[in-house]
Amino acid sequence: MILIDAQGLAASRPNRPLFADVSITVEDGDRIGVVGLNGSGKTTLLRMISGEIDPEAGVVRRGRGARIGVLAQLPVLPEGSVRDAVGQGWRGEAMLDRLGMSPLIDAPTDQLSGGQRKRVALAALLVQEWEALILDEPTNHLDLDAIAYLEEWLAAYSGGLLLVTHDRHVLDRVTTKVLELDRGKAFLHTPLNRHAGSGYAAYLAARIEREEQAATTEQARRNLARHELAWLRRGAPARSTKPKARVDAAKAVIAQRPQEAARAGELGLSLGSQRLGSKGIEIHEVAFAWPDGTPVLSPFEHALEPGDRLGIVGPNGAGKSTLLDLIAERLEPTGGSIDRGRTVKIGYYDQLGRDLDLTQRVRDAVAGDKGAPSLEDNALMRRFWFDGDGQFAPISTLSGGERRRLQLMLTLIEQPNVLLLDEPTNDLDLDTLRALEEFLDDWPGIVVVVSHDRVFLDRTVTEVLALDGSGGAALVRGGVAGWLAHRAAQASAPASRPLPPVSRAIPTSLRPMPTKSPSTLRRQLGAAQRDLETAMDAADRIAATLAGVGNDHGELTRLSDELARAHTAVSRVEEQWLALAADAELLGLDV
Repeated sequence: MILIDAQGLAASRPNRPLFADVSITVEDGDRIGVVGLNGSGKTTLLRMISGEIDPEAGVVRRGRGARIGVLAQLPVLPEGSVRDAVGQGWRGEAMLDRLGMSPLIDAPTDQLSGGQRKRVALAALLVQEWEALILDEPTNHLDLDAIAYLEEWLAAYSGGLLLVTHDRHVLDRVTTKVLELDRGKAFLHTPLNRHAGSGYAAYLAARIEREEQAATTEQARRNLARHELAWLRRGAPARSTKPKARVDAAKAVIAQRPQEAARAGELGLSLGSQRLGSKGIEIHEVAFAWPDGTPVLSPFEHALEPGDRLGIVGPNGAGKSTLLDLIAERLEPTGGSIDRGRTVKIGYYDQLGRDLDLTQRVRDAVAGDKGAPSLEDNALMRRFWFDGDGQFAPISTLSGGERRRLQLMLTLIEQPNVLLLDEPTNDLDLDTLRALEEFLDDWPGIVVVVSHDRVFLDRTVTEVLALDGSGGAALVRGGVAGWLAHRAAQASAPASRPLPPVSRAIPTSLRPMPTKSPSTLRRQLGAAQRDLETAMDAADRIAATLAGVGNDHGELTRLSDELARAHTAVSRVEEQWLALAADAELLGLDV
């Protein structure tokens, strides 16, 4: 059953076209991801298909009686409370809880942040019945728990799905086709068969093949052009008798040029950084509460040293962005202190873009107090893929991803040696994400990342600090995969006791005296120690394999899941060892 049929769509924006002659059909059961460079027109295409705006050319038809739900990039909510906006009784409340909005269920919708409005709009959409869904960046502003739930929901959804997202894990897990917008044209990528992988995998393979084919075609054209040029240059008597049609054809071959690249060169993120001394940032028993007394962070210790790569995870509202604001001195702790090294210079890439003046042009934002951009500024803008027209564009006309790329440039211009990245993957296209990941690989300073993008976190951080939403903070083993596995185990067994942080044992004072004999305890401790070493060795082997996979997203997903299970096994055996060690301590045995 055809739900949406869009044929020959075209769109432009001031000074340049976006796309032309784009056609897409969504049938029952289709799961189509839409990808493309920032500014290629993905959101515009979805707005046309949803009926929000009219296409400049082409037509959009909907199946008779088809109910189509739409999640806009910037949704508008009705007046009233969050509960009223979602409705549907207990089902609405349950969905709000899944998406981390329960604490604000009675809040007025006009007092919500942009990210909170997006989550409410998504909840209102998911509790209703639709034949097709059109979703624009649905994972933005969701925490990892909510994204995992959304993935499961979309995987089970039987209707048609049209989805714009830059979350590679979601694309790999959910889509079966990918529509790519590239230099004004559309390419639909579909696996050869249902066993050939996801739509995202098909897109990656087809894009590589298209680039290789273009290179081969251009090489053949150059060879032919050299041959024709030699023919034209032969002596004057011969040239005077050459057939005019052959001469014109030869000149046409020589005059041809390959299709201009979508972007000129690689993204130039390497702008240098100021030297960072041996001392980074030391967090001493830092706590934070809002003025009304609402606690956010309980006292905790952590040290950030040169070269550290720390990821911060936790449910929405747990204080992840608040912690970054504390490190950046945008907030003052209500307890403890943060000691920054003398050479520390912080660059803060926040998710709100609060330093961008939307009334400015790009070139004015880059020039700053200089008034007009210098030659170096012009070269820098081109390195960040802002060409001649793009440099004069008002920031308000840029796409979400283009604004984020401008914000990233303005952050790196200052040559910081500590980078605080708050949801850096929001709205950035896949090419920019890969460039940012490669840049962070070799960057010498400290990186602290708050992100919901599992692939990005897996590739950029070496430690994960988990905030539990109740003020607690602790380093967790297994990275994001290990943390998600633990969260999933908690969700499936809510009555079970949560795992303690890896560095903390159960307080001995709270344990009853053990009934086991000393010899039994020693034997069980030895067995638990061997099991723990075996489980950790298995996890290390999987992690080493994962590090060498490269860009094979199917294998990355499989190994990440395997690593999560391995770390769950480590945590389970470690729990057993901790319990036995506490019993042994009560009996006065050496551990």
